[in-house]
Amino acid sequence: MVRLTAVGKKAATRVLLLAASLALSGMTSCVRQCDGDGVLGARERVLKQDLFTLREQIDSYTKDKDRAPQSLQDLVAAGYLKKIPRDPLTGSEETWITEREPSVDQDGQIEFAITDVHSGANLVGCDGSAYSSW
Repeated sequence: MVRLTAVGKKAATRVLLLAASLALSGMTSCVRQCDGDGVLGARERVLKQDLFTLREQIDSYTKDKDRAPQSLQDLVAAGYLKKIPRDPLTGSEETWITEREPSVDQDGQIEFAITDVHSGANLVGCDGSAYSSW
């Protein structure tokens, strides 16, 4: 038969309080990463800005040339971008996912041109949505 003394009860209570405070601090650190002030929040802001810029330049190219670009590199070659930005979540400029739609070029040939762009990261953002859906 195990008998708890007053000292044993205090020790068990302290252990439970310690465990609860560790769990709470872990949860708050997860929340802090998504509050916009941490590294993840900064990367999300950069991603949003990069997506805005890429989409804006795709639209400008399409209006100016009467056809959408075939690749993101077309935007650089035509002077719409200095360079393809790095996806802040994947760390690469080659992981952008482009949406393409068929269009007819000047010679009547069907080509698949870029109409939108998304992050290539297979992660979920602080808002609960996939970065690839932004």
